[in-house]
Amino acid sequence: MRDLLIRGRVLTFVNEPSGVDDTASYRFFEDGAVLVRGAAIVASGDYDRVKSLAAADVTIDDHRPNLVLPGLIDTHLHFPQTQAIASYGAQLLEWLNTYVFVEEQKFADPLYAASIASRFMDELLSNGTTTAVAYCSVHPESVEAYFMAAEERGMRMIGGKVLMDRNAPEALRDNPQRSYDETTRLITKWHNRGRAHYAISPRFAITSTPEQMEVSRTLVAENPDCYVQTHLSENKDEIAFATSLYPDAVDYTDIYARYGLLGDKTLLGHCIYLDDREISVLAETGAVGVFCPTSNLFLGSGLFDRDRFDRIGARWSVATDVGAGTSFSMLETMDEAYKVLQLQGQRLSPLNSFYRMTLGNARALGLDDRIGSLHAGADADIVVLDSCAKPAMELRMRTVKSLVEELFILQTMADDRCVAEVYVAGNAMKGKARPEAAPTGRAELALV
Repeated sequence: MRDLLIRGRVLTFVNEPSGVDDTASYRFFEDGAVLVRGAAIVASGDYDRVKSLAAADVTIDDHRPNLVLPGLIDTHLHFPQTQAIASYGAQLLEWLNTYVFVEEQKFADPLYAASIASRFMDELLSNGTTTAVAYCSVHPESVEAYFMAAEERGMRMIGGKVLMDRNAPEALRDNPQRSYDETTRLITKWHNRGRAHYAISPRFAITSTPEQMEVSRTLVAENPDCYVQTHLSENKDEIAFATSLYPDAVDYTDIYARYGLLGDKTLLGHCIYLDDREISVLAETGAVGVFCPTSNLFLGSGLFDRDRFDRIGARWSVATDVGAGTSFSMLETMDEAYKVLQLQGQRLSPLNSFYRMTLGNARALGLDDRIGSLHAGADADIVVLDSCAKPAMELRMRTVKSLVEELFILQTMADDRCVAEVYVAGNAMKGKARPEAAPTGRAELALV
């Protein structure tokens, strides 16, 4: 088991930043390194100190002057919608019926599912994402393809078969018993196999009968270690439809509460139109509201109110929501998150953006002991970002005088071209790492 030393300007968070000047919330090393042994991080910090801990025959991947960070984390997207990105001209319910449900029917074919799963995982890695939470289709074949593609790449991934038994094409409907049997079998096979985690996935209240929601309750009770993912209050027509189907519920959130689906492993996509009572329920149960800025803008759904979540004490995370989301890039997603919050008079600092993409999302998943930071013992999932990868960025970087300024440029202007390398469980996945060498001729930045 050879040692690998990843050299660069190392950044990792230890807490949520309280503001743009909160230097105690992160650790930054201008000449830093991460020592990897096998699939785990042994140490990170100052290069000379970390190198002294390495074996004499250590391999050095020198990425100076690029930034070395934990791999990025995406908490909500749809693997079968990979080819539905950029589908024109509809809001949520029409968009589902016109484009998404048509595409998802193809995933009954195991060869097609495997082909898209492979491209899906490679798109994540190309954009620096090493862990994601995704919906598969109703077909068990899609789940098999999803987890197999992740396993082949060594990725820590969360996912599950959607449960749908109404208000969808017949080819996408199961029934309560079949959804229980297939989900139970898939959990038995995949949950905690290697780096795989299963998510029990009733798509949303509109596509599940009360009988299937009861099955979801049973699955959650029988598998408390699994995640739960569904959608909540993305669109006003959706809310009206969902609550009409469950007239005894106080509101949309109460539908899921009544079936025992809210807990600290529950991820609720969107959460745009929640009142204070509903957000308080999320706070009490520990459920996570997932902010999906690019899809919320693309479908014209609405604006996520982060400050109200923070004021009431509810947890939240950030996600791309491919394929209503328009990019696999968490960097581009945080660019849109910044704008969504600006429209509401709410600020999103660069430090908070990078915290959310790494440690913040890891904490939302309860996986911060394994991913989201570069602490000793963590999984060696690492991304290397080049702030000068695009000509316009290189020009802008000539004026940068601080780390915060650089992070904001990455947040605002970066895309997959800025991801110089990605390591999954210690293995380089994107391109050849450079041999140890002196920094490039680019001017040194006095970063604070």
